[in-house]
Amino acid sequence: MIHHLKGQLVEKNPTHVVIDCNGVGYFVHISLHTFALVGNDSEAIKLYTHLQIKEDSHTLYGFVEKSERELFRLLISVSGVGASTARTMLSSLEPKQIMEAIASGDAATVQSIKGIGAKTAQRVILDLKDKVLKVFGEGEVFVSQSNTNKEEALSALETLGFARKPAEKVVDRIMKQATDPTVETIIKLALKNL
Repeated sequence: MIHHLKGQLVEKNPTHVVIDCNGVGYFVHISLHTFALVGNDSEAIKLYTHLQIKEDSHTLYGFVEKSERELFRLLISVSGVGASTARTMLSSLEPKQIMEAIASGDAATVQSIKGIGAKTAQRVILDLKDKVLKVFGEGEVFVSQSNTNKEEALSALETLGFARKPAEKVVDRIMKQATDPTVETIIKLALKNL
């Protein structure tokens, strides 16, 4: 309904801004990512918006980047992820980090966000993996091969009976020392160190 707002920045807070558009002040909810990109008071500003209409409220969310708004819309399309949770996700991690985590199936990164449990993280990845790659293109979402190798190695180590946390510490150490190791190399080196 409201595609974007362009006007003077009247008020700036980490969670919201007020934009004066020809004498009408719009209260717009923002993420910390957008907060970092917004200028200072009384500057001209343009935010891409998403209007959420509920029975008891009309809430406007604003984003400096169109891609962040698209990611926000994808996130709220997932069952169990509301606008507040999506905004928290975009405040906790950079949009690019979220896209990469979803595209590579990195549930641990998604789950590291406050308020996101294991089931929700899995649902976000399951529902959005293909959509993220389709909307943003594989060129924009960089899925590092080493991250996929790391996840496969951790999964194998868990299957072998090792606890995730200690295994992850060892695998991280291996990832820092070796340049682009294969899954087999990671598992062999991890087994020596566990």
